[in-house]
This record gives sequence, C-alpha cells and structure tokens, in this order.
Amino acid sequence: MNELVRCLPSPTLPGLHLPCGDTCKGWLFKWTNYLKGYQRRWCVLSNGLLSYYRTQAEMAHTCRGTIPLATAHIEVGETCHFVLTSGGRSYHLKATSEGECQRWVSALQQAKASATLLMPHSDDSGDEGSVSQEDRALTQGVLKTLANKLDDLSTCHELIGKHGAALQRSLNELEELRGCSDGSDRVKAVNERATLFRITSNAMINACRDFVDVADSYSRRWQKTLQYEKEQRHHLEETIEQLAKQHNSLERAWRENPSSYTGESHSPARGDASDENDEFFDAMEESPAFITVTAGGNIHTPNPLRFVCSKDTSNHMQLRRTRRSCIPDKPNYSLNLWSIMKNCIGKDLSKIPMPVNFNEPLSMLQRLTEDLEYSELLDRAARCDSALEQMCLVAAFSVSSYSTTVHRTAKPFNPLLGETYELDRLEEFGYRSISEQVSHHPPAAAHHVTSERGWSLWQHITIDSKFRGKYISVVPFGNIHLLFHSSGNHYMWSKVTSTVHNIIVGKLWIDQSGDIDIVNITTKDTCRLKFSPYSYFSREVPRKVTGVVEDREGTAHYILSGTWDDKMESAKIVDSSQGCGGSECKQKMVYQTLAPKLLWKKYPLPDNAENMYFFSSLALTLNEPEEGVAPTDSRMRPDQRLMEAGLWDEANVQKQRLEECQRLERKRREAQATQALEEGQDIEGYQPLWFEKRTDDSTGESTYVYRGGYWEAKDRQDWSQSPEIF
Repeated sequence: MNELVRCLPSPTLPGLHLPCGDTCKGWLFKWTNYLKGYQRRWCVLSNGLLSYYRTQAEMAHTCRGTIPLATAHIEVGETCHFVLTSGGRSYHLKATSEGECQRWVSALQQAKASATLLMPHSDDSGDEGSVSQEDRALTQGVLKTLANKLDDLSTCHELIGKHGAALQRSLNELEELRGCSDGSDRVKAVNERATLFRITSNAMINACRDFVDVADSYSRRWQKTLQYEKEQRHHLEETIEQLAKQHNSLERAWRENPSSYTGESHSPARGDASDENDEFFDAMEESPAFITVTAGGNIHTPNPLRFVCSKDTSNHMQLRRTRRSCIPDKPNYSLNLWSIMKNCIGKDLSKIPMPVNFNEPLSMLQRLTEDLEYSELLDRAARCDSALEQMCLVAAFSVSSYSTTVHRTAKPFNPLLGETYELDRLEEFGYRSISEQVSHHPPAAAHHVTSERGWSLWQHITIDSKFRGKYISVVPFGNIHLLFHSSGNHYMWSKVTSTVHNIIVGKLWIDQSGDIDIVNITTKDTCRLKFSPYSYFSREVPRKVTGVVEDREGTAHYILSGTWDDKMESAKIVDSSQGCGGSECKQKMVYQTLAPKLLWKKYPLPDNAENMYFFSSLALTLNEPEEGVAPTDSRMRPDQRLMEAGLWDEANVQKQRLEECQRLERKRREAQATQALEEGQDIEGYQPLWFEKRTDDSTGESTYVYRGGYWEAKDRQDWSQSPEIF
C-alpha cells in the first residue's frame, strides 16, 4: 500500500511536454491516383508536421506536401493502412508491416497531441494583440491543469500495468499451489495485489473524469475564440486582396500618364517618361497606396478611380472618359453538347452553325485586339537603347497575349465578312487599333496598330480550327510584325497552337503549345520561346515558357523563363559552358546568369470575373457602345449585343438571321463570278475596305496591310463606302 502512495502522481507535478521537436523518418506508401496507385514516399514527422518527398535527396529542395497534425484526424484501417484527414482532404498511407504501421500511428498521435497543446503558444503575428492578458493567463492555467491531468493518467497507466502483471503472476502461482499448506498465505498476497489494482484503477478513472471535466468546461470558450480568430483572418485576407487590386490599378493608371492626377506635385526639374532609365525594372514597382485606418483598427480602401483629370496646354482641366468595369452576369443555360458536336468531328468549326451558348460576347476581331492588354511592354521596349533588351520585352509581350485565355474556353463570334473593330486609346495608352475581317472561308483578319509612343504593329491571321472528338485545336497562320520608329528595329513572329480539352466530358481547360520564333529583321537577333504542353506525368511547372535571346552570331545573352498565365522573367548570361546530358551524352549549353528580373506580371482579374466570362479589365470595355464608330463595327452586331445582355434566345435568332444573310451574299458573289467567267470578263474577288493585299518583303507571302483612310473617315463621319452587313 505504501508503494501505491509513493507512485501515485502529485497534483503539483509539472505539465506534460511531449517531444514535438523530435523527428521521425521512414518510407511509407501514399495513394496518388487510380493510374499509379500507391507510390513510395519518404516521410518526415517533425514539429507537428508530416512532410513527404519522392526521395530522400528531395529533402534539400522540394517538398511534395505537408500535413499539419494539429487539426488532422487519424484513422487506422486494415492491413497496415491508416488515413490522415486534414483541411477537407484525406491522405491514404500504408506501412510495410503491422509493427511499422503501429509505430507510425503512435508517433503521429503523440505529435498531434503535442501540436494541439502548443497551438495557443504559437507565435502567429497579430493573434496576441487580440487576446487580453487575463485570457492568456486563464488559457495557460487551463493548459497547465490539463497537462498535469495527462501526467496523472500516464502514471496511473504505468501502475495499472505493473500491478496487473503482479496480480496475474499471483493468480498463476495460486493455481499451481492449490491444496498446499501455505495456500492461505498465497490467498492473502493475491488479495493485497487485487486491492492495489482496484485502488489504481479508481485513481485512473478519477483522473480521466477530472481531465474530461476540465476540457469540457473550456471547450465552448475555445470554440468561440477560434471562430472569432477565423473571422478576423478572413476579413484580413479580403482587405489585403482589395489593397493589392487597388495598388495594381493605381500603378497602372500612373504609368499610363504620371501627370494625370490632381494633388501630385509636378517639379520642372523632373523629366517626362522618356527620360527614365531604360534598364529592366519590375512590372510591379512600388507606388503609393492610400489606406484609411480607423480608431478601431478597421482598414478602409477608397473606391477605384472613375474619372481622371488631366491638364492640357491651356492649363484647363479635362475629364477623361470613364470605361465600364462590369457587364451583366452570364446566364445559366443548360445544353446537350454531344447532340451538337457528335456530327462535327474532323470538320472546320467556322463552317458549323453553333448556338451562342458556346460563345462569349466578343468577336474574333476583339479577341485579336486583346493582344494589346499589356501594350506598356512595347512602350518600355521603344525606350530601350539595347536591341537585346528590347528583344526580351518583345518576347514578354508575345507571351502576355495568352494570359487572358487561361480561363476563356468559350468561342468568340466568327466575324462577318467586312466586319471591323476599332479601339481608340490615344488618351489612355497612346495607340489606335483597327481590324477587319478580310476573308470568311478560310476566316482571316487583318489588324493594324499605331502608337504615339514609338511603335507600330500589324498582323494578318488565318484561323484553322478542328474538332477532334475530345478536344478542339485552334491553329493560327500568319505573322505578327512590330516596328519601333526611333531605332528602326523590325520584329516578326507567329502564334502557337491553342487546344481546348474535355469538350464532351469533364471540365473544359485550355493549353498553349508550340514554339514562337521571334526575329529582329534589322539586327538578325533571335529568340525562340518554347511553350511546354501540359502532361499529367510531367514534373514541369504547368504552362511553362522558356527561351533564349541570341545575337546574329548565335551567342546567347539572356535566358527567359516563366508561365504564359502569370509572369515572365529575364536573366542576363554572364558565362556559358558545354555540358553533358542524357544517356547519349549529347552536348548542351550550361549558362551562368545573374539574378532574374521581372519583365511582365499578369494583372489580377476584376471582381466577379467568374460570372463575366473571365474577362480582363480591357476585355470588359471592348464591347462597350461608342459613338462615331463605323456601322460595320463589332459593337453594332445585334446577336453579340443581345448575348451580352443575357438574352440568349433572342441572340440565337439574330445569329441565324445574320448567318443566313451571309450565305445568300456569298451565293450572289459566286453567281456573279460564274457569269463573268462565262462572258470572258476579269474576275475580281472580294476586296476589303480598309486593307489591301500585298507581298510581304520579309517572307514573300501574300498578306493584308492597312491602306489607310479609316480614321479620316471617322473624323468626317463618312461611312458611305461601308457595306451594310448587320
């Protein structure tokens, strides 16, 4: 009995400290997917986290995943199998043997208990300020009490095991000595050990009851505190997101015209944008963000700028036009896709009548104009003295045109023959853009842009799209030309193939693949950009783009890397050497570079973009009605306008009407051509209004270039030559 008193825990024993910092390592099998099944992973349990790697060598650089055990649920299954559930995701793991499984489960449970106890003491920023000194002291006292109770339970558990084993030995001895003379002494010994076992069991039960009572009394308080902290964190995340968007908007507006804001000081000693350093600089430089903090600590951000004031030469204030920032939400219409697409396999999509359910309320001409989303890259390139640095910015611009397509799986409207689209952004961005549909079969569009900031761009693109059963491939043919006025550098490149996957079953997603070869025709500098196609089995970063900028001698000067949906960076090469790679030991170059610099970063999408066809800020303004545009402008197209307003049934009716009128017009031209051929007359095909066919001096191919006259006709409001197509 004295032994029990000595061994029972004292209520003043120090709190329990589990070895949360201890590390447990080993191999486990983790379920990946139905194709690969269970895969071997090197698992490391440390500081309340279970991290896993493909190999032990990966611990130095790549972690494949981390499971926080503080909030995880551990469930033991059959045949060396156990499941960890954390954050709504389940991780199925297997050990090589039952013993190994038990050791892992025990280690995980101990680490979970340690992490749970230490969670209130974590050094998260901002949490301590919201908890009073009294609450912290109370919480620490409760945790100490719970730790003492756990210590009591642990000691009782050891005593129960000890006395239980002794009791079992006594019972065995009693069984062997049944009928002997000293049987009464054995019975007395068994009774003493049974009494000790009963006392220890009662102590264990009481300690358990005390632990449960303490935990239950404070569980509601902790749940309330946890809910409050979650709400505060959610509110802080929303505020930070709003600040980031506002910062981005202010920075972009400032870059467009640094002198366009009232309240800023304009020093005569400060030069204009053309005097800035032409070195590469991050696309997201720091600019002032205006935040209001109230006495209660709440953060308020002002609404985005709707009107921008600028000073003209007469020192009078002028209001710049406000562009719209939203369109009606996309309706939720159901449609049987297979009933339409099953008869279209292998056909050209431009010849297939489609309801507007598969479209977005923009035409192909407007999608072509979206290439100018990041025109500031060309403004920066125009100020570059180095042709190689200029090539880097041109390459970033060519990649940026795909960033708006990452969520845009809908099909743009096929323009009618003779349809045009203008985008006048002289005030905001310094450029004017005009495009025209110059051919219907095959569909082809010509585009011309002139900027007051030192560059011109033109392109003639023909689209070939095929439905392959599971995916749609869109292959653009033609070249894009870019000319910088001051240096005379003339660049040329083409577009890559776009593929829309899961047409019939699954979630639609788009991928870009292929190579872009950018050539400076003036200096013979080159840049090859490789768009890596997505592969389920690849370890590469999705949507990866890489490239090398070389001079006319083939010497590499810059390495380009990034993704077409996020950003591009450049790194200047300082040294290169021949390397050996692959099983055949093929020679390849190994480059040593400086730290990479950001060339381009994608702007965040507007609020509610998922309900507005995932349009960017520029795309939201492309179909905005404007006065004075040509009657053939895409903004005037009735089916597209009705679709944007959410009237899809009416839009389908108008779309069928326009397509039927176009078919009748094509038959009329074919009949005239046949008649002229029979009469021996010269046959003159369709002639675009604002573009004319010429031979490209660079490639020797026929292309359409801007003949001029559109903006002069707009100034006069003389559209007498424009056909009536709507």
